Amino acid sequence: MALNKYSRIYTQDDSLPASQAMLIGSGLSEEDLRKPFVGICSTGFDGNTCNMHLNALADDVKQGVNQAGMVGLRFNTIGVSDGITNGTPGMRYSLVSREVIADSIETITGAHNYDALACVVGCDKNMPGSLMAMARLNRPSLMVYGGTIKGGDFKGQKLNIVSCFEAYGKKLNGAISDEDYKGIIRNACPGPGACGGMYTANTMASAAEALGMSIPFSSSSTAISAEKKQECLTTGQYLLRLLERDIKPKDILVREAFENALVLITVLGGSTNAVLHLIAIAHAAGVKLTLQDFQEVSNRVPVLADLKPSGKYLMEDLSALGGVPAVMRTLLDEGLLTGDLLTVTGQTVAENLADIKPLGQEQDLLRPLSNPIKADGHIQTLFGNLATKGAVAKISGKEGHKFEGPAIVFDSEEELNEGITLGKIKPGHVVVIRYVGPKGGPGMPEMLKPTSAIMGAGLGDKVALITDGRFSGGTHGFVIGHVCPEAYDGGTIALVEDDDLITLDATTNTIHLHVADTLLQLRRDKWQRPASEVKQGVLLKYTRTVSDASNGCITDLEEESHVNERETSTSIA
Repeated sequence: MALNKYSRIYTQDDSLPASQAMLIGSGLSEEDLRKPFVGICSTGFDGNTCNMHLNALADDVKQGVNQAGMVGLRFNTIGVSDGITNGTPGMRYSLVSREVIADSIETITGAHNYDALACVVGCDKNMPGSLMAMARLNRPSLMVYGGTIKGGDFKGQKLNIVSCFEAYGKKLNGAISDEDYKGIIRNACPGPGACGGMYTANTMASAAEALGMSIPFSSSSTAISAEKKQECLTTGQYLLRLLERDIKPKDILVREAFENALVLITVLGGSTNAVLHLIAIAHAAGVKLTLQDFQEVSNRVPVLADLKPSGKYLMEDLSALGGVPAVMRTLLDEGLLTGDLLTVTGQTVAENLADIKPLGQEQDLLRPLSNPIKADGHIQTLFGNLATKGAVAKISGKEGHKFEGPAIVFDSEEELNEGITLGKIKPGHVVVIRYVGPKGGPGMPEMLKPTSAIMGAGLGDKVALITDGRFSGGTHGFVIGHVCPEAYDGGTIALVEDDDLITLDATTNTIHLHVADTLLQLRRDKWQRPASEVKQGVLLKYTRTVSDASNGCITDLEEESHVNERETSTSIA
């Protein structure tokens, strides 16, 4: 079997001399034109700790690919830093960037007919975007995670990026001096790597490893470690094996692989953003994944890892104990993972883990099944008259399982941030942030700034928060996002008024607004969709094509795209 079955269109066809001339002009030899071409995508860019080192790692991958007898061809795509953009209008572009990343990787790999693909990725949307592209293209591929950042330190306090957001809340509350506030900012991010807790980046990296789309240890090796560099250098050997055996993403991304990923992120206490991303990756792979699948796993799998944001440890601490493979081996031994599934190593999950030592009683980061942090999963899906198509809660157990109280309603994140500053949020409130969904935001921005400010103000265990937006992996507290239908689509969340009673129950998985149906209908009759500020460009395209959160905010669901376009065109004409 020819290993250059895609690139040979350009390199071996005598009727395409211009193609060959340009390739030779770019530095390739005639011998190179007979080798497989490997596209090496980097989401590296300056000015963000998660991505600042990725171009150098991509160069290591290219070196390894060339040493394996192939031709490595590096290209770049965009990234958006969630940590930098959180709490600003720039955050509207974050989830949108997942689609741009997937589309751009698919575009250049498809257009230039690369035979295989390696993606070197760091921040939250880089990983699902790259995996979506790999599944669409379905040619030998693997993902290289740029690695987690090391924790910061200030006055003996261990820091990470969320420390900064919570310090802001403390500053508003007068609980921290300006000197200490600045000290936390200066010391929270000591160098390259993705945000250090079990936030979205580390969650999705772990999920990718459980899916079998990255080599063992990729998700837990730190960014500036010898292990990470060696991983990059050996990537070429794995890609050559995938080419020789013709192992493609859809051979790996089967239903059971997604179940393994759901089990792992539940045990680790991962980000609710994984719901959006795994549904989208599964869609690209032709696998149907729903909110009910997440709930089924949460019903039977406990939270075992004491990792931030709710716990005390960072990913670098897990790395020192054997990393994600040690967790997976522990879960495999307990019968919680399917072991006979193919991975990018060319071996099965069980074969990859055969020589890995499970985590034992010598550590307290991962609890035994007999003594879980939470007996069921932290990701809970809720349904009710406030979310007829579902909502997603992150319930660690520390904040309780039920909350009932009067609503206080804000029509934007900015309104809520002002409300916190003015002291409008009181103990017992159910805080509602709406018109921040996929279409209403647009872009479904994360609500990390307000949730962190609430924590910093000492209200974290005294209020609940619901939104049609989403949450950072760094968010904790009694929070419920992804409320669907969103307010912009006329969902019930658009009809809530101050002081309406709301009940949130993670034991019955219900979310209920205590307002009579007749009164709700009167409000609905008066409701008008607010005019969108978006008139052109990528955000307008996204608004017109994006599906709802329960479908993963996918932009290529044909049956929903036309509906969304019709609805949006009437509202922003």
